[in-house]
Amino acid sequence: MPPSFGTSGLRGLVTELTDELVSDYVHAFLSTLCDCNTIYVARDLRPSSPHIARTICLVADSAGVDVVDCGAIGTPALALSAMTAGAAAIMVTGSHIPADRNGLKFYRPEGEISKTDEAEISKAYAARTRYEGAAGSYTVNTDAELFYTRRYIRAFGNSALSGLRLGVYRHSSVARDTMETILKALGAKIIPLAHSDIFIPVDTEAVDIQTRTQLTKWCRDHALDAVVSTDGDADRPMLTDATGKVVLGDVLGVLTARVLKAKAVVTPVSSNDMVRRLSDFDAVHLSRIGSPFVIAGMDAIHHDHPNVVGFEPNGGFLLGFEALIKGPLPPLITRDSMLPIIAPLYAAKSSKQSLSQLVADLPPCFTAADRIQNINRTKAVTFLSRLVEKNPERTAFFRPFGQIESIDLTDGFRANLATGDVIHLRPSGNAPEFRIYTQSDSETRAQEVMAQVKNAVTPHITNSP
Repeated sequence: MPPSFGTSGLRGLVTELTDELVSDYVHAFLSTLCDCNTIYVARDLRPSSPHIARTICLVADSAGVDVVDCGAIGTPALALSAMTAGAAAIMVTGSHIPADRNGLKFYRPEGEISKTDEAEISKAYAARTRYEGAAGSYTVNTDAELFYTRRYIRAFGNSALSGLRLGVYRHSSVARDTMETILKALGAKIIPLAHSDIFIPVDTEAVDIQTRTQLTKWCRDHALDAVVSTDGDADRPMLTDATGKVVLGDVLGVLTARVLKAKAVVTPVSSNDMVRRLSDFDAVHLSRIGSPFVIAGMDAIHHDHPNVVGFEPNGGFLLGFEALIKGPLPPLITRDSMLPIIAPLYAAKSSKQSLSQLVADLPPCFTAADRIQNINRTKAVTFLSRLVEKNPERTAFFRPFGQIESIDLTDGFRANLATGDVIHLRPSGNAPEFRIYTQSDSETRAQEVMAQVKNAVTPHITNSP
C-alpha cells in the first residue's frame, strides 16, 4: 500500500518514502500555498527522519522557497513557531507507529491542513505539479524549542509544579529534553527514566501491559507523583498518577478544559462520554476521528462559542482561544502534549489533591482502548461493512455483549448497548491496525469487554487461523 493520508498526515513504509516521492509531495504542497514563500521543517528521532528532512529542505530550497530548519523538535513546537512567523511547515514523523514507517505532517501558515487541503495536495501530487519560486535560502532556527517552552512558563509561572517529583520517560520522544526543561522551570523535581538511542514506538492511546508494569515500578521505586511522556513527535501526552496508572487522554482533556475555563468542547465520537455528563460546558460537539475533523468542528462553533477547545482520546489538546492562568496562554489550534500534562498536575496541586483524587471526582465513566496490528485491511473493511448492515452476522457478533439500542456511524461502528456499555470499532486511518474502544460504568468492566471484543474481532480481520 503506497503512502497515503490518514487521520493526521501522510504515512507509509520508509522503503516507499523515496526521495522522488518526498520531492513530489513537497512540490505538490508548495503549489497549494498562496502568498507564502517560507517553510519551516522539523523531524522526530526515528532513524529515517534526518534523511527525509534533508530531502525536504533541499527540494524546497531548489524550488525557490526560504527554508528554516528547526532540527529535532516536537510537532506542536514546530507549528507554534511556523504559525507565529506566518510560514508553512512540514514535520517528518511517523508519530507512534514503528520505525519501519514514517510520514509527513503539513501545515499551512494558519495551521494544520484540512481534509480539503489533503485532496488538493493529492491532486497536485498525481499531476506531478512543480513549484517555482523566486529564490530560495536555507537557515537553521535554534530558537523554536525555547519559544515553545516560554509559552508554558509565562502562562503557569515558575512555581506551578513546585514540590512535585516527576519521572520523565524519555524513550524516543523528540520532546524528551523539552519536557524536562519546561517541568523544571515550573518548579518540579525531574527524574529521567529509560533514555533510549533506539527508536521505541509508544502509543499513548493504547499503552501495552509491559510499559504499564514498568510505569508502576518507577513510581514505587522513585516515590514519584507522576510519570510523564509523549508519543514520538510529542503531540500526544502520557501522564500517570502516583501509582503509575495511566490517566486516559480524554480524561486529561476534560481536566485541562476545566483549568482553562473553556465553555465549549469538540472531541471525536470515540471519546469518553464523561465530557457530556459535566455541567461545565455549554456545548459539546462530536466529530470524526482525527485532528482535521476536530479543528473543523472548532471552526464551526467558534462564532457562537468563542471559548472553545478540542481534544482527542489520545490526549492531544487544541486550544482555540486565549486563556488566562497565572499569565496569558495564546491559542494553539494543533494537537499539543504539554498543556494536557501540565494543566491536570497544576489543578491537583492547586486543590491540594493527588491526581488520582482529581480523576476520582469526575463522573464514573470508564473507557478502554486497544488495537489489533498487522490486519488484513480488505477483511477488516468487509467485516465492518457487514456490521453496519442489520443482518444475522451483526446479531450473532453482538449477542455475547448485549442488545444494541443505537448505533453511531460518524467514524467506524459505535454500538450503544442496552447494558449501558459501548463498543466502538474502526480501522486505523494511517496504519495497518484496527482500533477498539469500549466504555462502561466501571473500569474493570470496560477492560473485560475490551478483552472479549478483541478476541471476537481478531479472526474476522487477520490472516491467522
